[in-house]
Amino acid sequence: MADRTRAHVFVSGTVQGVYYRATTRDTAQDKGVDGWVKNLSDGRVEAVFEGSEDAVEAMLEFCQEGSPAADVDDVAVEYDKPQGVNGFEIRY
Repeated sequence: MADRTRAHVFVSGTVQGVYYRATTRDTAQDKGVDGWVKNLSDGRVEAVFEGSEDAVEAMLEFCQEGSPAADVDDVAVEYDKPQGVNGFEIRY
């Protein structure tokens, strides 16, 4: 699909142990966005979102807040060409 976009995201703040990954997965599935999310050893959360531009932008907006218990300090985004990710998963 020509209108698909890919965003590679790094979220910092209080984003581990607060259901950030599960909430991200559920939100992505609701919006029809493919990709994955995982915790990093430095305390950040990393995610990749692939889908329509509107849906990916909605996920980036979601990342600013995250789960109700999260306290997001920063969201760094890099855009890239879609790689055909299918489905959305939590990676460990």
